[in-house]
Amino acid sequence: MKISSEFQDKIINAFGPAGEAWIESLEQRVETYLEKWELKSEGPVDNLSYNFVIKVTDSNGTPLILKLGVPNFDTRNEMVTLQTYNGEGCAKLLKSDPENGVMLLERLVPGKMLSAESDEMVVLENFIKVWKAIRRPVPDGTSTPSLTHWFEGLTRYRNAGGGPISLEHVQLAEEFFQQVMETSEGPQLLHGDLHHENILYSEKKGWMAIDPKGVAGDPYFDVISFLINQLESKPDAKSILKLRVDTISEQMGLDCRRLLKAAIALGTLYACWGVEDLADWETTYQCVKWFIEFLE
Repeated sequence: MKISSEFQDKIINAFGPAGEAWIESLEQRVETYLEKWELKSEGPVDNLSYNFVIKVTDSNGTPLILKLGVPNFDTRNEMVTLQTYNGEGCAKLLKSDPENGVMLLERLVPGKMLSAESDEMVVLENFIKVWKAIRRPVPDGTSTPSLTHWFEGLTRYRNAGGGPISLEHVQLAEEFFQQVMETSEGPQLLHGDLHHENILYSEKKGWMAIDPKGVAGDPYFDVISFLINQLESKPDAKSILKLRVDTISEQMGLDCRRLLKAAIALGTLYACWGVEDLADWETTYQCVKWFIEFLE
């Protein structure tokens, strides 16, 4: 089984010694669960991020997904979130081993990403359907993390001395986050990363979400990852962004100004995370500046 050096480096950089130990045992872990759950491997998916995801079939030939992650709170929280969705609006969790960070999920076939659709209005229509399908209350008796905890990242960014993200915008993001929270009807269970690449097409079920982070917060925040995604290749990114904001506000009955405040808040946090992780932050930060223009 080939594990790319790029994937190995990503895991070790993110998880340190625990990630290194996990990489060393990964091949054996895969073999263990293929045998335990009577699965046949078809090889890993192309777009690996922070989990090792393999296309498999079961003893009946049913196409499934075997997903292995470094065992930690986030992995266990994803399992709880998937159990809450129970296959409605999101790929279904069939088996899991929380202690070892292993999941068996239904495979969405053919699994075309929403990003493969070229018509922006078709993309918006299907995003809205999925967004509506996965609205849930925060599950009782769980330790679902809160967006408030996420937003501590802005304080961390400021305390580190700042950087390319204006501290004025960081303060504005904090103010708008508080305003959205103060006008909220209460937290819901959010997917936490609902964008084009995490919405796939299934011949049996239509468009479905995958890979939820699972976080408690105001549902307006579950729109933002989609708004700022897949803009780099657009000839007029600003106009597309405005179209997304206007269409979603109108068709989902959301307050446009409140949505823009949520977008400025979370977009700024994403940009700060990008700076911290030495990842792309410029595109996200440009979106924040456009959101501010739209609000004026």
